[in-house]
Amino acid sequence: MQNSDMVTDHQASKLDLTSLPAERLNSSCFCSSLDKSALKSALSGELHDDRLFELIEERCPFLFSARPVFISRTQADRIDEVVQALESVIGLPAYRALVLADAPAIAKMATGGAHGVFFGYDFHPDGANLGLIEINTNAGGAMLNAAMARAHRTCCLDGAQLSEAVLSAALFEDEIVHMFASEWNAAKRTAPLRTVAIVDTQPQQQYLYPEFLLFQRLFARNDINAVIADPSDLVFRDGALWCAELKIDLVYNRLTDFMLQAPESRALHDAYCENAVVVTPHPQAHALYANKRNLTILSNATALEELGVHQATINLLVANVPFTESVTASNAERLWSERRTLFFKPVAGYGGRAAYRGDKLTKRVWQEILSGEYIAQRVVAPGVRVSGTANSPETLKFDLRTYVYNSRVQWTAARVYQGQTTNFRTPGGGFAPVYSLGDNEVAAELTSMSEAASSRNCCARDCR
Repeated sequence: MQNSDMVTDHQASKLDLTSLPAERLNSSCFCSSLDKSALKSALSGELHDDRLFELIEERCPFLFSARPVFISRTQADRIDEVVQALESVIGLPAYRALVLADAPAIAKMATGGAHGVFFGYDFHPDGANLGLIEINTNAGGAMLNAAMARAHRTCCLDGAQLSEAVLSAALFEDEIVHMFASEWNAAKRTAPLRTVAIVDTQPQQQYLYPEFLLFQRLFARNDINAVIADPSDLVFRDGALWCAELKIDLVYNRLTDFMLQAPESRALHDAYCENAVVVTPHPQAHALYANKRNLTILSNATALEELGVHQATINLLVANVPFTESVTASNAERLWSERRTLFFKPVAGYGGRAAYRGDKLTKRVWQEILSGEYIAQRVVAPGVRVSGTANSPETLKFDLRTYVYNSRVQWTAARVYQGQTTNFRTPGGGFAPVYSLGDNEVAAELTSMSEAASSRNCCARDCR
């Protein structure tokens, strides 16, 4: 699912970029820090095979941003605080009972213990606070970001900070392997995890197919046989799930058929219902976390009070989760009048599909919204990252994607883009590393950049 905003490119160019030190750095650093040779090496792996790099260059040339994104340490800490607050609410029996009451039967089933890998909490920065746009349960990009972290060589970090960034990527990959092993163990499997199916519809046609190949390679390095499969490739027989002649232990689920309802998902559906395979993330995870109707609870102080949430947690969530409400016949007239401050999303949508900026709504589309199941979310503007050159700057937008497993923040990346939604179609855009800096560090860097500008050194012009 991609995030959306209501800030036009023209409006974004007029935003105040100097309210926070990190935002000043985002508006001042023009260094093109992505080292293509380092990226090629990171994607080639131990086999020194360049085909993955070439595939990305051919099919998705705007997958990686040339520049990093900076946030303050305060914002980084706030991300962790908001995630912990959300997880504490979602873990409440009262919340789970409320959300699952109307969920499909498969979402109410016992999950076998698996938590769900790669939950993605998507934020827009909002000063010292954040705007949680949505939560995803099959968030893509983690392996791509680990590779990218090895390939940025920005002048806005010193050598020690760069080394730390590269090391963190290796540690993140190790953590990914441990995460899948944890899912296997949480499901009370006693034998070692030996086989994984990475499942998506027509996986070779998916935009992030290169990431599937990275996962396959990572699993192979850890003695796990991984196949990339369409759900129709799977067969449930003899009490087990099979892909051709390979018995599958665990399915890494990248499907947007969240409740496994499509005919081609039948084998996976049956194997999951019989607890014959570990599926992660699973249907219940989507119902608890990613159904957009849940935002009407998580952003509403009264609803949270009724669930017995502590007041400090309520205050934190109300400040960082934009107010969201369901679109109904009773509030339709008011929402139409307030539409320019709202974004409308289908409850079961993903990837920005059928989502609409309120200021762009036509009467025809409005009628479609009223006849469907939609939520209306208060707009929080995306972050702003200046691209181009100092002499010819270009304003892009960004959101923050935080990967979370079992209530713990693993990694935060940015998605840089232009237009209505994150799209990986923007020159200069794509996934970007996120560096959190203290205000004093940013101030020192801004001073260094000012001195560099006077000598026409790095950051005074585009560095390539």
